[in-house]
Amino acid sequence: MKAHLHTDWRDIPDSARGAVAALGNFDGVHVGHAHLVQAAHAARPDRELAVVTFEPHPRELFRPQDPAFRLTLPQERFAALSALGVKHVFQIPFDREFSAMSAENFVTRVLHESLGLHHVACGMDFAFGHRRRGNVDFLAERTEELGIGLTVVPALADALGPYSSSRIRRLLQDGYPERAAEELGRPWSIRGVVQHGDKRGRLLGFPTANIALGRHLEPARGVYAVSVRMADGTVCPGVANIGRRPTINDGQESRLEVHLLGFSGDLYGQTLSVALHTLLRAERRFDGLDALKDQIARDSEQATAYLAARQSGTIPTRT
Repeated sequence: MKAHLHTDWRDIPDSARGAVAALGNFDGVHVGHAHLVQAAHAARPDRELAVVTFEPHPRELFRPQDPAFRLTLPQERFAALSALGVKHVFQIPFDREFSAMSAENFVTRVLHESLGLHHVACGMDFAFGHRRRGNVDFLAERTEELGIGLTVVPALADALGPYSSSRIRRLLQDGYPERAAEELGRPWSIRGVVQHGDKRGRLLGFPTANIALGRHLEPARGVYAVSVRMADGTVCPGVANIGRRPTINDGQESRLEVHLLGFSGDLYGQTLSVALHTLLRAERRFDGLDALKDQIARDSEQATAYLAARQSGTIPTRT
């Protein structure tokens, strides 16, 4: 059964009411989030499974000057939640008006009256309402009064502590997409529309699909072995560069450029999902375009070998 996305909490169809829902931002939809979703389902397996989340992330509204930090934008997050068996994603627009809503109104008007939830699950640090004045104790009191069940779920943790979106961001920024994938439960992906570039890659013999990072977190700059999922579900191996292209003085804006290995065709305007598997090398400047071209050829060979080894299950472990 396909999941349903609801973006207007004031207009929820009757067919979507009465669910059990996990509450949170779910940036990344990592294994800790999966643990919370599974706990919600276990609490009321007789009810359809839902998630209540927000878009944009509250931090984007209150601190727009911060560098981009998102692990997943709405489409990628929806796909990841759907893969967990979620049937309804209530994606609440988080704007100035909504941010001023009291904790009382969030529980009564949104969770109870509009969404008609029968049971909710959240982490122990879940906070909500104007100035985050609502906490788990308040939620427990109000849900009991309204006849809504509540499960408070301790954070899933390992020897390093609780799994968290911020921990995964650090791994990606430090150049460890393999370890980030372990904590996400899948490789980390950047999804975006292919844009026209300067055709420099084509001139070098390695045409690339150019995708703006936009609101995505910028991981460690460098060259990655990747796999690329197209709109029709086709998956191709690839090699990608994330950075500012210092050899050709490209300026200040980082971008994702991906060369699909063994592929030829027009990708302009298509939406691609690019999964990062390993960092092959850090970004660096080369002495001219010939040296850059030679290095790209070596990068492509290394990516091909890595992805083949990954498919066969023989890749070495990075530390």
